[in-house]
Amino acid sequence: MSLPKLAYLTGEYPRASDTFIQREVAYLRALGHDVLTCSIRTTGAEHLVGPEQRDEHARTFKVLDAMKRPQTTLKAHLRWMASPARYLSALALAWRTAPKGIRGRVFNLIYFLEAGVLAHKLEQEGVTHLHNHIAKASCTVAMLVGALSGMKWSFTIHGPDIFFEPHHWRIDEKARRAAFVACISHFCRSQLMCFADPAHWERFHIIHCGVDPSRYAPQAKRKGLTALFVGRLAGVKGVPILIEAMANLVEKYPNLTLRLVGDGPDRTALEADVACRGLSDRIVFLGYKSQADVAEELAQADVFVLPSFAEGVPVVLMEAMTSQVPVVTTRIAGVPELVEDGVSGRLVPPGDCAAFTQALDAVLEDPAQRQALGAAGRNKVLSEYDAAQEANRLSELVCSYAKPAPKPALRAVEEFE
Repeated sequence: MSLPKLAYLTGEYPRASDTFIQREVAYLRALGHDVLTCSIRTTGAEHLVGPEQRDEHARTFKVLDAMKRPQTTLKAHLRWMASPARYLSALALAWRTAPKGIRGRVFNLIYFLEAGVLAHKLEQEGVTHLHNHIAKASCTVAMLVGALSGMKWSFTIHGPDIFFEPHHWRIDEKARRAAFVACISHFCRSQLMCFADPAHWERFHIIHCGVDPSRYAPQAKRKGLTALFVGRLAGVKGVPILIEAMANLVEKYPNLTLRLVGDGPDRTALEADVACRGLSDRIVFLGYKSQADVAEELAQADVFVLPSFAEGVPVVLMEAMTSQVPVVTTRIAGVPELVEDGVSGRLVPPGDCAAFTQALDAVLEDPAQRQALGAAGRNKVLSEYDAAQEANRLSELVCSYAKPAPKPALRAVEEFE
């Protein structure tokens, strides 16, 4: 059976912080889908941290790069002007869904130009379904591609920041027009339901972000006491809470170290805070790392720490749990759907440094607890967050919505038939 040819669209692809999208694309290709990856902008060199990222970057269609040739944009829009009613309807949609103010209108008109170029490329490539991740500006482009060309399209919605400005990003209109929406958790789905007409709720399905378990081998015995953080060094991740917790625990645990993988706007301030506390020999900033490097860091870690204030369902938690590393994180959004406190990890209230310190202390001082939490965490990911299984579910959605047939349940079956 021939599977639909797909296109994937994000603002930047690939990115070091979005490796789960690369995994999803890889598994869809393994299932038999031809997948054309598309990016609005060219990814910065800092995100091309491994051979996988560089390979994907080379084969990805970059919309703005294509638009540097004016004749490309003109030719594409002349193609869609051949259906004037549809063209004007799509232009009206861009105008109607623009954020308030001149700036918002201008940007949506730019997205309309981008959509014309992308739609023409997808038509030339024989793509029949377009899928978007994140649901922000690039999803607006995807919506306009659908309006211009009539192509079926869908998107994966993550949160949390999309729900901070739902009206700005018109997730109500996107949810209404998409063939279906993949929500990464029940919590995420419920947030979308707050803004979408109930008539569309049945098209909101649960597709977890996932990991490749074969990449993360459990490590039975670990040396020393090493805490690991992986994520953007930005305010939403709560790293100052983590630094404060380390400062509270270093006297009790002379061998305790913290390794931070990632980069971001707060790195300079965080490094200064660490230096001021005299912890530079205990807390190491490593910058962005490849997937292989992250897997190696996890193999050496005793505990994974993520004191975030807002999240979707962090893939880094899945990676740590698959590596059988116990996790200490916060009780927010969809995280409790992944981590059960005291069973597969530890959950604390966000922003509560005392609670985070106490939970981390309890895990550090009890090797038996670390082993039990790690084993339960790995089993949880294997059963519900395996990237191959989730790609099967997404493939089933694409194939089901391509034809007039009964649609899948809220959580699609594991295997496509």
